[in-house]
Amino acid sequence: MKIRKHLLAFFAMLLLGTSTIMGGCATTGMDRSVKTSNSIRDVDTEIRKMMVQIDVTAASLDSLVMPGQSNLKKSFDTYSDNVAKLDSEGKRVLKRTDEMKSNSKEYFGEWEKQGDAFTNAEIRELSTERRNKLAESYARVPAASSGIKGTYNAYLTDLKEIQKFLSTDLTPKGIEAITPVAQKSVQDLDALKASLVPVITALDEIKGELYTKKK
Repeated sequence: MKIRKHLLAFFAMLLLGTSTIMGGCATTGMDRSVKTSNSIRDVDTEIRKMMVQIDVTAASLDSLVMPGQSNLKKSFDTYSDNVAKLDSEGKRVLKRTDEMKSNSKEYFGEWEKQGDAFTNAEIRELSTERRNKLAESYARVPAASSGIKGTYNAYLTDLKEIQKFLSTDLTPKGIEAITPVAQKSVQDLDALKASLVPVITALDEIKGELYTKKK
């Protein structure tokens, strides 16, 4: 009788231990999935905000160098505020993009390990197919955004130097002198905005794979 009780206790402990281990693995996989999904959302949100700020900054620079300004100080302050906001938005985009790359690497690594553990061949094949499909889509985001950091930093440097130049020569003649550089910078901002479009397209593709029900 005592032996039977000891055996029952042993198997109960063994079952509990196995359940805990399996539950831990599931939680880890789910946590990584949620973290990766959140990073997609964050990148998408920040890039769209950055695109809006690019337009606002370009408009404020256009307004600043417009001839016949009645209040140069006000226009300069508006432009300076927008440069600071663009700086902040750009840093967030670059940070979110790096986070997405890191999270997705962990996510797909864990997915591959779990997929190899399936004993059902059909489920194992389905897991591999889904993983490869999504990994291919995820890879397009870093690829599409690879040149943005250098381009963004170069444009932002120009915007800050225009700001610095005018901070010591905020006069009609100073405006006239910097206008050609400012106009080119506005065009560069349009180019920067255009360079973000492929990233948004790649993100839309990922969201379609994750959330859109195919007909």
